[in-house]
Parts: sequence; structure tokens; C-alpha cells
Amino acid sequence: MYKYNEQELIGLYSSGLALRGQIEEIADRVWDGGFRNLCWIGIGGTWASAQQAVVHMRERSALDFFAENAAEYLATGNRRIGEGTCAVFSSVTGTTEEMVSAVRKLKASGAKAVGFVDTPDTPLWELADEVISCPKNEQLKFFMLADRLMYREGVFPEYDDYYEVLDRYLAADLAAVEREADGFAKAFCEKNRDNALTYFVGAGALYGATYSYAMCYWEEMHWMRTKSIHAAEFFHGMLEIIDEDTPVVVLQGEDSQRPLTERVIRFLEKVSGNYTVIDSKDYPMPGIPDRYRGSIAHLIVHAVTNRIDLNLEEMTGHDMNIRRYYRKADY
Repeated sequence: MYKYNEQELIGLYSSGLALRGQIEEIADRVWDGGFRNLCWIGIGGTWASAQQAVVHMRERSALDFFAENAAEYLATGNRRIGEGTCAVFSSVTGTTEEMVSAVRKLKASGAKAVGFVDTPDTPLWELADEVISCPKNEQLKFFMLADRLMYREGVFPEYDDYYEVLDRYLAADLAAVEREADGFAKAFCEKNRDNALTYFVGAGALYGATYSYAMCYWEEMHWMRTKSIHAAEFFHGMLEIIDEDTPVVVLQGEDSQRPLTERVIRFLEKVSGNYTVIDSKDYPMPGIPDRYRGSIAHLIVHAVTNRIDLNLEEMTGHDMNIRRYYRKADY
């Protein structure tokens, strides 16, 4: 398998889970200090992760929380952000232009910032009131913070059991998913590598992942044209352009919005001969009880799409780290 190292993957996921103690301390300080609202702020892929965190919290929590796009915030502002706001963000480099300006602006309004910054001693690292550094695992880190706050709210009573299960089984199970998905990934790449345009559909906590996968991975990293759409909106426009040959990929999870993607799939079964479903339910996670799978389905699907990305890189010879314009030109 191309660029597959099981122990390295297990170590990567485990390093994310190992942050829980630090995240709990920060979440508890935020909770005990009192806050008026919770703002998940990002741009690009981190904006997608912010949307995932909001969907994850929506069913359980009555807290005031929302996702904010950094560039929109800089242009328009948001009167909800100010004294009593806890803003949460993530950054790999710690230098993303829109994020640096947005965090400066929200802090000037009186908000506090919690940052997951992979690179220490960078502008975003310095701006954060609370900061944790650990590479990758962005959604896992966001969800752990959200879960701790919901636990303190009293709406996540199974918190301790849930994380005991994840600590014991999640890393090895996700690494196994990548191994099991490789054959599917190769066939998927052969089928879709030459598409002029590929449509991606998702819902629930997986919609942010769908949006990010289409934009950050296929467009930015592979230079392949895409469109992403929420399954709830599929029947209000997109359905009319589907014919037998239209490439459609449905990313399907196991949370409460699964019926939305199921409806899309039923339609595609009738009219399309060129669709693919990537369903978290198809991949066993032996250590994870069914009652918890909905909350980690996005991680399962990411394990599958990771194998697609690596196989695409190998087949096309296009290094995923190459950019034409991003951070290379003024725009």
C-alpha cells in the first residue's frame, strides 16, 4: 500500500486522544469562568471543521454557539461576538492571513480565544488566550472540546464511558479502516480520476467534511474540479442536472441526518449510472459500540478518503503538496 504505515497512523490518532486532559482543563476554565456564547471560527478547511462542531453540538446542547467564517467576519463583523464570547479556532501554520486578522479583531471586541495551533511561536499561537499544539486531528480536537463543554452543561452523561471506549479502540480501528478501504480506493480512483467535474453530497457532521474534501483536497491538492452540496438542498436544484453519466459521490454518516443522504441515494439509484456511496456504516469498528458510531462517522469516512487521496497521488503523479497560487502569489 502506497504511503501506509499502520503504527504511524495509530500513533497519530493516539496523540490526538492524548490531548484530552489538556482540553478538559481548558474547557473547565472556560466553563467555570462563564461565557455568553461560543464561536467556532475558521477559514477554508477550518471553517468546514467549525461547521462540523456546530452540527455535532446541535442535537444535545442548548448553549449559544455558532460558526463564523473569518473572511466574512472581517468584512461584515458580527455583533454577537464581544465580551463573554469564547472563540475557538484551529490553524496548522499559525499564520493564515484571514485568521490572524479575525482573531485580532475578535479579541479587540473583548472576546477570548482558544486556539489549536500546530506551529508554536507564530502569530496565532501568541494571540490565543488558551493554546494547545498537536499536529492534525483537527475535528477530533474540536469535538473533544465541544464534548467537555456539553458534559459540564449536563447533557452528555455518557462522556466518561464514551472516551474510555475511544481511548482503547479508536486509533487502531481507524488505522484498520484505511487498510480495508485501499482496494475500494484504487477502484474509485480509476473510475473518477479523469472526471471533468465531480459532485460531492453530504449531510450532518459529514457535510463540513464533504465541503472540505471537495475544496481542500480535490481542488486545492489534486487540482480536480468539484462541487459540494448539502443533501438537504440536493432536491432544490442539483437533481435537475443529474443524468446517467454525471459523477456523484455521496459521503454518508450515521447521525440523525443520515435519512437526508439516503433520500439522495434512492434518487440516484433511479436516474444515475455513475454514482458512488462512501458509507461509514460499511466499515467495521470492532471496539466501538453502535451507539457511539454516529459521533465518529466523519473520522471513518476520512480514513477512506485518505486512501483515495494517496492513490490519486500515486496514479496521477501529482504531489498533493504542490500549489500554483496558494501562499505563492498576492491575491
